[in-house]
Amino acid sequence: MQELVLIVSGLALGFSLTVPPGPMNAFIASKTAASGTRTGIIAGTGAMSADMLLGVAVYLARTFIDIQAVIKLIYIVGACVLSALAYFMITARNAAVNEEPTLRTYSTAVLMGITNPFQILWWLTAGLAFAFIGGITLMAGLFTAVAAWIVIFPVMLHLSTRRHPGASRAVTIASAIIMLLFAGYFIFSVL
Repeated sequence: MQELVLIVSGLALGFSLTVPPGPMNAFIASKTAASGTRTGIIAGTGAMSADMLLGVAVYLARTFIDIQAVIKLIYIVGACVLSALAYFMITARNAAVNEEPTLRTYSTAVLMGITNPFQILWWLTAGLAFAFIGGITLMAGLFTAVAAWIVIFPVMLHLSTRRHPGASRAVTIASAIIMLLFAGYFIFSVL
């Protein structure tokens, strides 16, 4: 029974982290709108890979990391990455489906994930605590929810933009604006 509670808790935690709007969902949305479901899922896979890398890194570095010493740098780098991505999203011409190399989409999502201050801080705080409290079972539930979301979200978005083709550009612009707002927040947090 305890295993089931941990899995359900992990699922709830995973969906509570992945569903709200944020820079990573904005990136997944822009990739889905511009190049289709497959590219959106690849972007989501990159985001999930970043979470896995951060989770392992934080777990291994938990005894000697001084977050206060690097927090401003984390926010500045995160703001720069988000601003650059927003710029490229706004200035890019609409690509044909599957025109963009998949490795590039995946790598961009990983880079965005490992430089996102929210993701870094989550893994340094709540993620580490949950890993100790619920162990591998809770983490399995969490990553199951993340894996489900990175498929469900692009599929739902692609279906809706396919019905309304003009919505693709609007999704891209809205995604870029969300990224710029988060970049501004990161810079404001450093001041």
